[in-house]
Amino acid sequence: MTRKPDDEMPTTALGKMCAEGDHATLVFNRIYPHAINLVWDAITDPEQVKSWFMSSFKIDARPGGTVDLVSGPAQFHSVGRILAWEPPCIFEYEWKVAPRTELPIGEDAVVRWELVASGASTVVTVTYRRLTKQTALGFTPGLHTFLDRLAAQLDRKPLPDWMSRFGEVQRLYPGWK
Repeated sequence: MTRKPDDEMPTTALGKMCAEGDHATLVFNRIYPHAINLVWDAITDPEQVKSWFMSSFKIDARPGGTVDLVSGPAQFHSVGRILAWEPPCIFEYEWKVAPRTELPIGEDAVVRWELVASGASTVVTVTYRRLTKQTALGFTPGLHTFLDRLAAQLDRKPLPDWMSRFGEVQRLYPGWK
């Protein structure tokens, strides 16, 4: 099922976090002035993901297939099954990370990308469900930064330096420590 654009969708690039006990959900809405197929390729093609998401990305692109990512400056290694694969609209997968210093109990979350064509643009909603609350607090400015890098890549502009951009947007998310 594809999602219809919501006239009430915020145009701000800020993400939202909703705490649910010990867990949280992150949601980001972005509008990219690019065709849906270009945005889909940017989030599912390993070569493109390598650039903006700073990841090694292996994907068995089909429902029930698998994803294997080593991503970002922290080089989190995550694995999971693809729960929904509906090109070019929905890509949902498990995000399982083994315990490590920064994530002492690991993570067992779900990531969902929803893309909706809106004229010549694409409305993108990225949702991380069931992150531990502490991880969600740290991921909010990080995901904001990655989505800015995705925008630059789609626009064929130089990608913002991750650490510098993270420092700039971190103040927008006061819960991060």
